[in-house]
Amino acid sequence: MQIQIHSIHFDADASLLDFVKAKLDKLLTYNNEIQNFEVFLRVEKSDNRTNKVVEVKAHVPGKDLFAKKRSVSFEAAMDEVHEALRRQAIKVHA
Repeated sequence: MQIQIHSIHFDADASLLDFVKAKLDKLLTYNNEIQNFEVFLRVEKSDNRTNKVVEVKAHVPGKDLFAKKRSVSFEAAMDEVHEALRRQAIKVHA
């Protein structure tokens, strides 16, 4: 399984990258056919505190999974993305 992480307009630290990778690894327990992930971490310019955006594309043969969430922290947004992708991975696998 391959994971590409792009941090846009900032440099992600190692702990954030490890957190994202750990969350994505857990998705393989729900669908082991996932071949790769492409992750975009973005800070949007906004007056709102909820300006951290996480987008994840996951490729399963014959289907692509996608989730995008916004929150006050990348970790919180990644938790929401993980849950959305978990549901999609179960549907595709069933």
